Amino acid sequence: MNKSNIFLSLLLIFGVAISALAQPEISPERKQAIDSLALEKVKDLGKYISIIGNKDTPFSEANRVIDRALELFADDSQMGVSSLNRTEIEYYGVREYFQRLMALNYDRVKIDWFNIQYISDLVRQPDGRYVGVITVYQRFTGETDDGMKYVDTTKKDITVYVERKQTQIQGRVIGFWDVLLGDIRVTETKPG
Repeated sequence: MNKSNIFLSLLLIFGVAISALAQPEISPERKQAIDSLALEKVKDLGKYISIIGNKDTPFSEANRVIDRALELFADDSQMGVSSLNRTEIEYYGVREYFQRLMALNYDRVKIDWFNIQYISDLVRQPDGRYVGVITVYQRFTGETDDGMKYVDTTKKDITVYVERKQTQIQGRVIGFWDVLLGDIRVTETKPG
């Protein structure tokens, strides 16, 4: 490794360390507010998924809801999809997941989320962000007019990212903690 590569590597490591130091610790009171915000965002996502998947939702409304739902996610997040009819879990980018959800070949679709809870506390990462995991159970029901019905319940783990951000309001820089959702991993799929 030549001297310029060593210098660049050290500069990068130093920059990450400075970035992590710039991220303050979360006080217990602030952590409670962040936990509530993260749970609220997960509940919002559950509502959005229900609206997008509902065959009675007009196309334009479903697309508007997709745009709102995308705002909840960190870049490059993926969502897992499972079925009782196959063993493998497929992962899609968030927008593609929503588009596939809209296009499901059922006449009626009902999606309910329940038992939403943290399963891992927020843990500070070397880059200064905090990461946690929220578990949710999803009940999916799809029916066709000719009487075919598919029902499953899926346990999903949702990665939650919390990081310090800044915005400018009337010339003043204001710091705030932001919560974004990350990958959604399927951990279990059962009938009904």
